[in-house]
Order: sequence, then structure tokens, then C-alpha cells
Amino acid sequence: MSPIRKPRTLGLAAGAILALTLAGAALAQTAAEKAVGARQAGFKQIGAAFKTINDEARAGKPDMAAIAAAAAKLKTHAAQVPTWFPKGSGVESGAKTGAKAEIWSDAAGFASASANFQAQANKLQQLAAAGNVDATKAQVRQVGAACQACHSKYREKD
Repeated sequence: MSPIRKPRTLGLAAGAILALTLAGAALAQTAAEKAVGARQAGFKQIGAAFKTINDEARAGKPDMAAIAAAAAKLKTHAAQVPTWFPKGSGVESGAKTGAKAEIWSDAAGFASASANFQAQANKLQQLAAAGNVDATKAQVRQVGAACQACHSKYREKD
């Protein structure tokens, strides 16, 4: 092999190793980071559904079909909330999260708060599907209270 090719071969090999190392680091997202990402995406969906519900509930003549559709999404996501907090996905993992340690240290309390949110979301979905405007508006406040109760105890302030 000529002397010109050796440095070129070494440079190509070093470049390939560096590229593979960087690609591996990018792909090596931790389980905690994946959990936090899924959790944040899920809560964005909850927020979007609840915004639709609130906007319609405050309208002069609420679109009950829109509220019912958003309430169905809210109900689905509410049932998933407990699965979004696996052990090791808190701030101790190094992942950027607003989840307080109390979620895991007070697991029974968090489970209770999650169950209350699910129950309130389920009731909202039932009332909205039935087309009961006044009861739906009242239940929107109950869902909001369930959200606030959990956030005040288990979520860091933004």
C-alpha cells in the first residue's frame, strides 16, 4: 500500500468510527427520556382535548358533538396517566421533567389522584355524549379540579 493511502484509510476509518459513535449516542435515548417524552406527549393531548371542551363549554351555544369527541379523547388519555410514570423517570434520571418525587414516594396518593381524574373524565364523557349541556358544564369544573389537585401535589410549578 502506498504511503498516500495509509493516512487516507486511517482518516476514513476514524471518521467512520466517529460517525458511528455519534449516531449511537443519539440513538441511545434512555428509558427515562422515552418515558418523559411519552408522558409529555400524552399530557399535550389531554391539554388539547380539555381546551376544546373548555372553549365549547364557554361558547354561547356549545357544540356538544365537539365536546363529546374531545371528552372521549380525554377519557382515553386519563386511563393511561398511571402508566406514564414508570419508576426511574423522575428528575433523578437526569431527564427534564416537572414530575415531583412524590409521585413515587406517595404512590398510593398518586394512584388515588389518577383514579379521581379518570372517574371525572369518564363522567364528563358520559354527560357530553348524552348531550346534557348544563351537567356537562358543571362536570368540566370537576375535571379541572381533579387536574389541579394532582398538579398542585405532584407537578413542579412552571
